[in-house]
Amino acid sequence: MKTLLKEMILDAASAAHKEGILPSPDFSEVVLEEPKADSHGDLSTNMAMQMAKTQRMAPRKIADALIDHLDDKKGIIMRTEIAGPGFINFFIRPAAWHPVLAVIHEKDHQYGRCDLGKGARIQIEFVSSNPTGPLHVGHGRGGAVGDSTANILSFCGFDVQKEYYINDSGRQIQTLGRSVYLRGKELLGETVDFPDTCYQGEYIRDLAGELLEKDGPEIFSEAEAQAIMPCARFAADKIIDGMRADLVDFGVTFDRWFSEQGLYDSGKVAEDIRHFEEKGLIYEKDGALWFRTSDYGDEKDRVVVRRNGQTTYFASDITYHKDKFERGFNKVIDVWGADHHGYIPRMKAAVQASGYDRDRFGVLLVQLVNLLRAGRPVAMSTRAGEFVTLADVVKEVGRDAARFIFLTRHYDSALDFDLDLAKRKTNDNPVYYVQYVHARIASIHRKAATDGLDVGDFVQSDLSALETPEDVVLIKALARYPEAVKTAGTFMEPHRITYYLMTLAAAFHTYYNRHRVLCEDNLKLTRARLYLITAVQTVIRNGLALLGVSAPDSM
Repeated sequence: MKTLLKEMILDAASAAHKEGILPSPDFSEVVLEEPKADSHGDLSTNMAMQMAKTQRMAPRKIADALIDHLDDKKGIIMRTEIAGPGFINFFIRPAAWHPVLAVIHEKDHQYGRCDLGKGARIQIEFVSSNPTGPLHVGHGRGGAVGDSTANILSFCGFDVQKEYYINDSGRQIQTLGRSVYLRGKELLGETVDFPDTCYQGEYIRDLAGELLEKDGPEIFSEAEAQAIMPCARFAADKIIDGMRADLVDFGVTFDRWFSEQGLYDSGKVAEDIRHFEEKGLIYEKDGALWFRTSDYGDEKDRVVVRRNGQTTYFASDITYHKDKFERGFNKVIDVWGADHHGYIPRMKAAVQASGYDRDRFGVLLVQLVNLLRAGRPVAMSTRAGEFVTLADVVKEVGRDAARFIFLTRHYDSALDFDLDLAKRKTNDNPVYYVQYVHARIASIHRKAATDGLDVGDFVQSDLSALETPEDVVLIKALARYPEAVKTAGTFMEPHRITYYLMTLAAAFHTYYNRHRVLCEDNLKLTRARLYLITAVQTVIRNGLALLGVSAPDSM
């Protein structure tokens, strides 16, 4: 509808210019918006006001000229009006919205797809939790954001690869190994002073027990220096296996799992450090090696090799992101926790210093999740009965509820996640509210078949019966879906799909409460309404798929 109107308005401007009514051929871009008040029409534009300067005319005179020269060949406009200083409001005939339904039925699973990306290669790296403990609810939100963003971008024409970066090197891995080593000695009856700096969770004792059962007590009898890395590798591999399983249960899979240690083993980190030293971008100061990130907009230079010769995480991150671009990605997106916001300038500096456009690297910062039960905070600890892990949350409320609720707000806003609400089968539960629409429509189809209602081929329905205000509201809501998808892809904001689906669900619930779909005494109306609600079902299914949420036929 917007495309048709834009073409008509530009044609009207050209016609008015040819007649000398509009002096300048320089026309503003046509922007059409839906007015908040129904009394202001279906669509509105401020184009006349935007053109006032170039045309050197009063906006209302420009609006008059545009309206006078509109050539409505398809008869979509019922009437127009000029409002305020020069807004043009368009009132569209109800029947003009009907072709939207034909497009939905024809495109089916592809409805809403666009070519925004034009095949550009984009990589999204997300979750990437250190393999030192199980995934928690914060990782779950990052996982939902990253995975849904990847789905949306792929639907918008990008060639998307999802990647998990395994931080399996450095101090935290050594701490993991020491933690398992000391717990193993405890299991063998030794009295151990377990430091606060080690990982405290009960899972460490479980890992030590598994290692003890697998290899026997010998490894815990060795000197700590020799035993730490074997303990760390065993524990990290086990934790990664658990992460993979938890993410699969959450509906998240990756195209690639990339090892940080692999960068060191291949010699790439050392090679890049030498390369940047030769370029003068890494220099020695106070016994450490520093990267000149301040030359590229960072607030200060950053250490890449400490005085003791150990590399920092920044050193491997430089090589890792350089490797991403060397793999040919047009754009690289990282999904990080909001507490990493200060890390963005140095990474952009590193990307630029590596010879790539810093704007080809972007970060989605995900805020914290406040876990609640019946409105009260759940302590984020490992005490019995309190949920901290993603697996615990998914087990209690289910994958669909977890993913949908994680995506109900913009990722840059803190999120309250109420476990009791997520399990509720009421309209207060947002995922139930949306999924119920799909299930209700499936139920209507089943009832039509059971009752032997001969609706014929409703795909060939006469849609003239769809003339009530609620019919139009519902079809207009369906027409917004492609724009919602494109906007979500443009800004990488999956919550826009969630919000859209909840708005569409509200429109359907209103429609269903006011109108019967199956009317035994009016098969023409029944066919038309089935045609309409099946389009609603299709769009609900398509939108939920982008979020990684199922569309059940019964609930």
